[in-house]
Amino acid sequence: MKRSRAGVFVMVLQAAVLLAGLFAAASTAPDEKAKTQQHDPGPLTQSLNGRDIYRAHCATCHGVEGKGDGPVAPALTTKVPDLSTISQRNGGVFPAARVRKIILGDEVILSHGSREMPIWGKIFHQIQQDRDYGEVRLQNVTDYLKSIQK
Repeated sequence: MKRSRAGVFVMVLQAAVLLAGLFAAASTAPDEKAKTQQHDPGPLTQSLNGRDIYRAHCATCHGVEGKGDGPVAPALTTKVPDLSTISQRNGGVFPAARVRKIILGDEVILSHGSREMPIWGKIFHQIQQDRDYGEVRLQNVTDYLKSIQK
């Protein structure tokens, strides 16, 4: 799959911003960390398409094709999972409900942040055109993940 230079640049820029945030949070005092966790969640991709949402908010760690090889992955202490093998690792069944819980932060995954602040939870529920499309985004990105299973 070919990627445009602009697309690669955007992914690298997102990775750099994410890394800067991670390093800044790691180097702050405990009371400053609490303030950092209350920050603005950042820009929201305008598309409601699952693939677009995934690429905008997940690919920096999980990779464009979900293989766990995003540009930020080498800098993380925990190995980023291959999202294209979720069904394979679950007896051939895609666990949609569990995937949704992980994305929302209802099932705690250390690298996704705490229950109080899942990394993408707030972004998915930002108001757009006077509506909260959070459930639509969540369903569409879950459906996209199901579509990339081996």
